[in-house]
Amino acid sequence: MSKNMMRNRKVMLIAPIAAGGLLLGACGGGDADGGAAAGSGDEQVELTMYYPIAVGGPLTGVVDELIATCTEEHPNISVEAVYSGSYADTMTKAQTAARSGEGADLAVLLSTELFTLKDQNLIVPLNEISDDLGWVEDRFYDAFLQGGIDADGTIWSVPFQRSTIVQYHNKDLFAQAGLDPEAPPATWEELEAMSKAIVESGAAEYGIEIPSTQFGYWMLQALATQAGSEVTDGTGTQTQFDDPAVVEAMEYWLSLQQQGLMPPGTTEWASTPEDFLQGRTAMMWTTTGNLTNVRQNAGFDFGVSELPAHERPGSPTGGGNIYIFQQADEAQREAALTLAECLTSPENTAAWSIETGYVATGPEAWETEAMTEYVAEFPEAAVARDQLENAVVELSTHENGRVVQLVNDAIASVLTGQVEPEAAMTELQDQVDQILEPYRG
Repeated sequence: MSKNMMRNRKVMLIAPIAAGGLLLGACGGGDADGGAAAGSGDEQVELTMYYPIAVGGPLTGVVDELIATCTEEHPNISVEAVYSGSYADTMTKAQTAARSGEGADLAVLLSTELFTLKDQNLIVPLNEISDDLGWVEDRFYDAFLQGGIDADGTIWSVPFQRSTIVQYHNKDLFAQAGLDPEAPPATWEELEAMSKAIVESGAAEYGIEIPSTQFGYWMLQALATQAGSEVTDGTGTQTQFDDPAVVEAMEYWLSLQQQGLMPPGTTEWASTPEDFLQGRTAMMWTTTGNLTNVRQNAGFDFGVSELPAHERPGSPTGGGNIYIFQQADEAQREAALTLAECLTSPENTAAWSIETGYVATGPEAWETEAMTEYVAEFPEAAVARDQLENAVVELSTHENGRVVQLVNDAIASVLTGQVEPEAAMTELQDQVDQILEPYRG
């Protein structure tokens, strides 16, 4: 008997039962493969799930409660939910463990890791687990769903903690600078002008922070989208970093720094929300996943808005999807799909969105009573959803980790004054071409 088969027969319930009743929605389960849903029989199936946290706030407890809701609904599925660090940490741990036949049966990883996970034969397409995936096709916004589907229409993952980049502004600092607190910048020109007014008035040290580490590539794609470049065609093999619009985006980003409107050098992803909460910067661009963190910790009135436009408005989508790993045996794969269906039910999606700030990933979640009441009380929660109309799919390529690191390095070289934007983007495209050439048909 294999080790995986032995694991299936252990009787244990690892996820704690939610005491406060935070996530009480039914899983909306239904049947993952046309018969009884996995987890409804007598055989105990044990799963290990890795998940990252990339935003502020104590979210491990929220994940535990969400898992507990689903294990109550499916009592013979037990789940060890393992917090595994950042997205990058989680990807590395999942890869390493899977190669040895251990580790996660399912994991929350960036949607952009699809090509890399496929190339390494680490994940299983959901179509191989079930021939009834109508719930997947019906449940999610297309802007999120497309990140988990390949050109052949095969579904490899489902959206979970998804996001777009949004613009936060401190209304109190806007008022101190003589700006209208209810009118955040809607264009690049307005962002620059308002940032100048804030700095020159002494209201804050900086007008704007656009973080350039860790997810710097994401911010560059947002700026490039606004400048009119698509950056990538979605095939995983083509990028356009030497496009004049991408160069213009990098030049604009650098100009904000050169004018003293944002910090010199690189700006840390993790410290940007804290700078905003402490009043060091009057505005920031970051994931909507930081929304609840800001709401709970800001000692001032703040606003949330879509990113400013230049040639067009827009933001790339972002965040994590649920993948099921090849190492799982048949029973575990079916149970993992059942768990994924439960975790992404409208009720649980709404609860997760409210507790974190991530975008509820489908229309039905926004129609739940909990979400309707939340948005009525806190309209800012709907900004990232509304921005989906102008969203583009996040940069995703083969060998995605290597490509992202090159992009982040190129951004750093520009913002630290080592290389001019055009030269940096030209060299970046040459480097990426060398990586992707073997994957081009």
